[in-house]
Amino acid sequence: MTLNLPLFYFSYFTLVFVLSILMNGLFLKFSRTLGIRKSDQIIRWSDIHKPALGGITFYITFLLSLIIYSLFFQSTNILLHSETLGLLAACTVAFLMGLADDAYDTNPVLKFSAQIFCGIILIYSGIYIQLFENIYLNYLVTMFWVVGIMNAINLLDNMDAISSIVSLNVMVTILCLLIIGRHSDSVFFTLILGTASALSAFLLFNWFPSKMYMGDTGTQFLGAFMAAVSILFLWGTAPEPMLSATRKILSVLLTFALPIIDTTVVFTNRLLKGTSPFVGGKDHTTHHFFYLGLSEPRIAMLYSAYSGISLLCVVFINKYIKEWSVLYFSIFTAYFLLSLIIFFIITRIKKKDHVQ
Repeated sequence: MTLNLPLFYFSYFTLVFVLSILMNGLFLKFSRTLGIRKSDQIIRWSDIHKPALGGITFYITFLLSLIIYSLFFQSTNILLHSETLGLLAACTVAFLMGLADDAYDTNPVLKFSAQIFCGIILIYSGIYIQLFENIYLNYLVTMFWVVGIMNAINLLDNMDAISSIVSLNVMVTILCLLIIGRHSDSVFFTLILGTASALSAFLLFNWFPSKMYMGDTGTQFLGAFMAAVSILFLWGTAPEPMLSATRKILSVLLTFALPIIDTTVVFTNRLLKGTSPFVGGKDHTTHHFFYLGLSEPRIAMLYSAYSGISLLCVVFINKYIKEWSVLYFSIFTAYFLLSLIIFFIITRIKKKDHVQ
């Protein structure tokens, strides 16, 4: 019997969406203190303490997707594949570290060490960026990418729905690339689709005014997961000539545009002010849009629109441009740099009556 992929994936997406709503509702109903952090070192945009339990449904869905794929697509054990096993191990470490951080406010050094460990696991399992001829340089770039994305997604979780929207857009972009590359029967397609469905359901609880946060449990899992699948399907599998390599680098930059831009802008502004870039504050790009007069729902819609435009750019680059040239490189590089400059300028506009 031949599996009808469109029908299967629609049914699975719907199933996960409904299950995620039920799980989030259940967690919200019975939550007590897990994920509700009151440490003075934690700076949140909202002064209202809310449970940070959304990430639990992401991880449950991730495990469910592995089981579903094993049942419907192949009889062999997919956990025997080093890349799948490495992804499972890295995401599990990220999830457990995030869960501990939400519950106990773990030491930042321990958190950073866990992120490094996630990178080591991925590299050991064969999931690493292959941009250069020197393998150790590839390992170094991979480590920087994994740790960077895990922190960028965490930093972007500073206002209702923002991190959820951006993460969902990243996953939809990679799903589109898998379809373009005819890899829709891959285990990674099922994993990404299931997680995207869980994120869609979580948005019902995370949209302003939110009922819960995804917390470090969610951001660390999503960061590790998206860093890994982006290495597999955006960064490519082998070194390429310089011009060809810029094509995949731009695909990466545009797919992760908002996390990269927000982190870069925030770190730059804090360094210019002489403060530590690692100490939290209400100075993210989202906050500055609020200071300019935009409401939180409008900011979320603005980020959704920008993410959608970037998604279309990535699809256009990979589906419709047959021969990559300096002209295309210049156009899409200008788009990314202009976005970075605009977001930076917005954060430098003098605002009144706000606290950073």
